[in-house]
Amino acid sequence: MAKLVSTTYGDALFELALEENKLNAMLEEVSGVKEILLENEELTRVLLHPEVDKNEKIRLIENIFKGRCSDDMTGFLVLVTEKGRQKDLIPIFDYFIHKTKEYQGIGTAHVTSAIPLSDTQKEAVETRLLALTRYERFEMDYQVDPALIGGLVIRIEDRVIDSSIRTQLFEMKKTLTKIQLQ
Repeated sequence: MAKLVSTTYGDALFELALEENKLNAMLEEVSGVKEILLENEELTRVLLHPEVDKNEKIRLIENIFKGRCSDDMTGFLVLVTEKGRQKDLIPIFDYFIHKTKEYQGIGTAHVTSAIPLSDTQKEAVETRLLALTRYERFEMDYQVDPALIGGLVIRIEDRVIDSSIRTQLFEMKKTLTKIQLQ
């Protein structure tokens, strides 16, 4: 159900931004409001508290965001609150950010290596990913995990390319345990 809520509201916000030719501005605002909500636990508690009146929550949103955000964003926050869906704001914003980046041809790649990669290696990985995917650009996230021993693990959305030595050793072990000696 939460997935349906986030896609419904996220799609509506995306279509509004696209229609008004404000996609980049809305992306920036969504990211900012999301950060505010994540950093201010007290605000989130008030917005989610069942005993705080809905009208009081709306007044709070208007006091905080009106004049600091676009009327579209403030109106969106009020609408979500009126519908009692404020608990879904972060998933809605995550969906909107993902959809906007997809629309703009921006992918996110999570690359894990056993040792830190040099700038040349990072550039080579990104160039290869651009050649193999439909994306025009990547936001790269590099991590180091010495347990990989060597090689790389690359994750783009739900796809994983695992060329790590750890996985190759694991596969070899599985194969060797299946061999029956006579």
